Amino acid sequence: MKFNPAFVLAALVIFAPVPARAQWPMPGSPTPDNQRNALNNLRSQINWFQNSTRVASNYGDQGYGKVWEQYQSLRGAYSGLKQTLNPRQLTEGANALADLDAGLDIIQESFTIYQNDLAAGRPVYSALSDMCQVLRRSTQIWGQEFSKHALRLRIGSGLG
Repeated sequence: MKFNPAFVLAALVIFAPVPARAQWPMPGSPTPDNQRNALNNLRSQINWFQNSTRVASNYGDQGYGKVWEQYQSLRGAYSGLKQTLNPRQLTEGANALADLDAGLDIIQESFTIYQNDLAAGRPVYSALSDMCQVLRRSTQIWGQEFSKHALRLRIGSGLG
């Protein structure tokens, strides 16, 4: 049998591993069940994030990374929830969703302030403690605002 480079190239293309796409947040269709699941996931992420801000000091220098990771999960859950909204909810909630997005951006600035505190020579424990206190309170307020808008837009109710 004679060596055929075209055959080898075709085989490589066909059997080459394909990189997997990210699995989260998965786009959901705007069904009440998908919205309820995404809503519950977001509420859980808010609680887990709040908890991470309470226990971060137990992890010392690694506490910041754990809080940052939980914050990214919270943002991902919020993004996933927005993907389940129907056109009416997106239209009627456009300003509220923009405000909630901006709120998360503002909350995220606490991480930069923490880094600046460390660069200025502030002890890790003090900077982390203050950052976590601000994050806990601001996320609590953000969650209350989100709940108010979710109720108004009937997210997950089947009436949206």
